[in-house]
Amino acid sequence: MRFAQRMSRVTASPTLKVTAEADRLRRQGVDVVDLGAGEPDFPTPEHVKDAAHKALDDNFTKYTPSAGVLELRDAVAQRYRLDYGVEIKPEEVIITAGGKQALYNTAMTLFEQGDEVITHGPFWPSICDQIKLADAKPVVVQTHREEGFVIRASAIIDAITPRTKAIIVNSPCNPTGALISEEEMAAIADAAAARGLWVIADLTYERLIYDPVAHNLVKVLFDRLRDRTVICSAASKAYAMTGWRCGWAIGPKDLITQCNVVQGHSTSNINSITQKAAIAALTGPQDGVTAMLNEYRKRRDAVHGWLTADPRFQCVKPGGAFYLFPYVADLLSPTGIRSTGELAEAMLKEVAVAVTPGEGFDAPGFFRLSYATSIERLKEGVARMQSFVATMEKTGKIAAVTTNR
Repeated sequence: MRFAQRMSRVTASPTLKVTAEADRLRRQGVDVVDLGAGEPDFPTPEHVKDAAHKALDDNFTKYTPSAGVLELRDAVAQRYRLDYGVEIKPEEVIITAGGKQALYNTAMTLFEQGDEVITHGPFWPSICDQIKLADAKPVVVQTHREEGFVIRASAIIDAITPRTKAIIVNSPCNPTGALISEEEMAAIADAAAARGLWVIADLTYERLIYDPVAHNLVKVLFDRLRDRTVICSAASKAYAMTGWRCGWAIGPKDLITQCNVVQGHSTSNINSITQKAAIAALTGPQDGVTAMLNEYRKRRDAVHGWLTADPRFQCVKPGGAFYLFPYVADLLSPTGIRSTGELAEAMLKEVAVAVTPGEGFDAPGFFRLSYATSIERLKEGVARMQSFVATMEKTGKIAAVTTNR
């Protein structure tokens, strides 16, 4: 069967693949510890669910404007005014089916054949695949474990060529949890402004930053590059609303108008009931966000400690999001388990622990571990992983590691 040539440039989402396989095993009765999922384990806040119930009771079940109802777009603008001190008009906001569609609409609107788009790796797979679907070329600047995966402006700027159209920055980063500093973001914005480039900031995890560090990337970009900045984010992580599918893009009015053209010919408006729920999330009490953040911090610290107590696992402590990104390349063996893809597959099969292999993030030798689950399940999962690795080491299927680095 022959498909469009563009399909040869992209692959299926590795995170969704892990989720599907874990679900299959659970249906067979297997006690799977799922550390692959990229979504909060907390319930959606009650006042948000109440708003959805009210929308149903009020029969708010019809089509809405493709870009979202005015009240929701205004709620996004108000949230950013309160959180970041920036002024945004509702016509500079489009409501999308998650942060992924916000990025996709932007890619379809801006990129074309011959364009280069710079981003940083390890990366969330959809960023590069969306660039490819728009017929452009992703240019990946690697960050490094030894530096905590921090994004360096100098490396981004060095990658700019006459073909560069845009720079995409994801902070906190999925999968590493690393943050970009305001100073590095400012340097990127200044370089982009001088060259007429766009900067797209994926801030999906912007409310999940653990330490009191300066991270007002929105204001940094707006102060320097207001007419060529796009902010993409979502209600998914901050408000435990992954299944509700609500994201947004913020940008110049003309860009948002074109994004709405793309959306109008693909999905049109997001779910009407979700829009009412999202208004409640953005304008209502924010204490639930803080409670989740505090719990994630405890989990991060606990899992990082358990994992790195074993010299076989080397891991940077992340500054944000809810993932650890352990380095296990030293375990791999040409005569045994040869890749983190094979390692993840074997762990799922042998000890029923699901993690996402690093190859999907352009990071062979690593795997992504989500701590968006209970402390009890995290402790069980780490114990199973360590037991599995010890057994594989004895059988020679992985290399022996005896010292911490």
